[in-house]
Amino acid sequence: MLSRIAESLFWIGRYVERADDTARILDVHTQRLVEDPWIDEQRACANLLALMGAPCPPEEADTERVLATLAFDRASPSSITGALSAARENARGAREVLSAEIWESLNVTHNALPQQRTMARRYGPHSLFRFVRERSAMVFGLADATMSRDEGWLFLILGRSLERVDMTARMLSTRVLAGDAAPSWTLVLRSTGAYEPYLRTYRGAVNSSRAAEFLLLDRLFPRSVFASLERAEGCLAELERANVREGHRIGVAGEAHRIVGRARTMLEFMQTDEILARLPARLDELQRTCSAASEAVTNRFFTEQAPQVWVPEGAG
Repeated sequence: MLSRIAESLFWIGRYVERADDTARILDVHTQRLVEDPWIDEQRACANLLALMGAPCPPEEADTERVLATLAFDRASPSSITGALSAARENARGAREVLSAEIWESLNVTHNALPQQRTMARRYGPHSLFRFVRERSAMVFGLADATMSRDEGWLFLILGRSLERVDMTARMLSTRVLAGDAAPSWTLVLRSTGAYEPYLRTYRGAVNSSRAAEFLLLDRLFPRSVFASLERAEGCLAELERANVREGHRIGVAGEAHRIVGRARTMLEFMQTDEILARLPARLDELQRTCSAASEAVTNRFFTEQAPQVWVPEGAG
C-alpha cells in the first residue's frame, strides 16, 4: 500500500475518534455546569482546556471559550469541527481504498457542520454532541461492514485505537486531576459509554476505584485503555509480519509495536492497587505513549515528514 494512503487511513481513524471523544467530554462538561450551580465555572473550564492541550489564563476561561476552542475552531485538528474536516480531507486522498458509503458519510458530516454549529449556538450544544457521536459511529460501522481486512483496515483501526487510549486517559484525567471541580465518576462513565457495562459488570453503585479500574483495565469493554492498547498491538503485529518473513526473528519488528506492547504489559501485569495509587502519573505516561507510538508509526510506515501532533508543541 502507498504510504500516502496508509497515512490518510491512519489519520481518518484518529480524527473521527478524536471528534467523538471530544464531543463526549464536552457534553459532560456542559451538563455539569447546568445541573450544579455551585461549580466554579472558570476553574472547571480552565482545567478542561489545560487537560485538552489548550491552556488559557483562568480569568479568561468560560464555557464560550471552551466551545470556541474545542468544538468550533475550524483551523485546529484538536477541535470537533477541525477534526471532522481533517478526516474528510484525508478521505479525499484515500478514496480508492474507501467504500463509497464511508466517503459519503464523511462528506455529509462535513457539509452538515455549519448548520449544526448554528443550531448549537441557538439552542445549546447538546444537539451537536449527539450528532457527532452518531456520525462517528456511522463511519466506523460502515468501515466494519464494507472494508476488507487488509492493510488499509489495519491502519484505520490502529489510528482509532491509539486515539482512544489517549482520549480515555484524558477523560480519566478530568476526574482525577480537577479536584473539587471534577465531574462525578458516574458522569465520567457516561461520557465513555461505559455506565451500563460497568453496572452489569459490578452490579452495584459506582465506586471510584472500580470505575477507574474498569476504564483502564477491563478486557471486554472496547473503550478501555487496555482493550484499545491490545487492539493497537494486534494491528501492529499484523502490519509487521512482512518483517518476520524477511528474517526479523528476535523481539518485535518495529519501535511502535515495542512502545505499545510495553504499555499494555505494564497494565496487564502490574497490581491494580499499584496502578491506582499513582494514577495521575500513569495517565500522563499513557498520553506520552500514544504520542511516541504515533511518531514511531509515522517514521516506520509513512513518508519522511514530521508527524501530525495531537496538541501544539509546548502545550501543557
